[in-house]
Amino acid sequence: MLTPAGERVLAAATELFYREGLNAVGVAAVAETAGVTKKTLYACFGSKTELIVEYLRRRHDVWWAYLEERLAEADPPRALVVFDAYIDHPGLGSDRGCAFLNAAAELPAGHPGLDVIRRHKEAVRAKFAELLREDAPGAPDPERLAEQLFLLLEGAVAHTGIDGDAHRVTLAREIAEILMRDPREVGTR
Repeated sequence: MLTPAGERVLAAATELFYREGLNAVGVAAVAETAGVTKKTLYACFGSKTELIVEYLRRRHDVWWAYLEERLAEADPPRALVVFDAYIDHPGLGSDRGCAFLNAAAELPAGHPGLDVIRRHKEAVRAKFAELLREDAPGAPDPERLAEQLFLLLEGAVAHTGIDGDAHRVTLAREIAEILMRDPREVGTR
């Protein structure tokens, strides 16, 4: 449980890290934006590395809670809701693409943030598989289809950072719908 100062630091880091990048933002900028001293920042997180790890964990937790909420209200095929959650999450911003892919591009090998990113990405892929098994129990290979949908989503979300909007995620959702119905239809429209 973070203190109020810790929450302000994490909120400031979340905004700055996503908008400007992990390496471009120093702890002084995070502390100033949060209205705390660097000493307070370090008291709450210990290091910039730990702040980055907590930023990634929080980003996962917030998005995952939103996804689960959307899934609880959805009708099959719920795998499409995963695409929707990337398109319309109300609080995280997505115009710079995937925060996890952006962070992975900046983090050195062995950084503990990479473990958070890997767990997040695996959770998304596993969620696709789970939803496909539940919503289409007779599907011939839900694991393979889950991998295809995951890669389709990842590529589209990566382009959100290039394009500045989610139109490719919308297109990827349309392709996913076709793949789930009949993979032979892809590319025929």
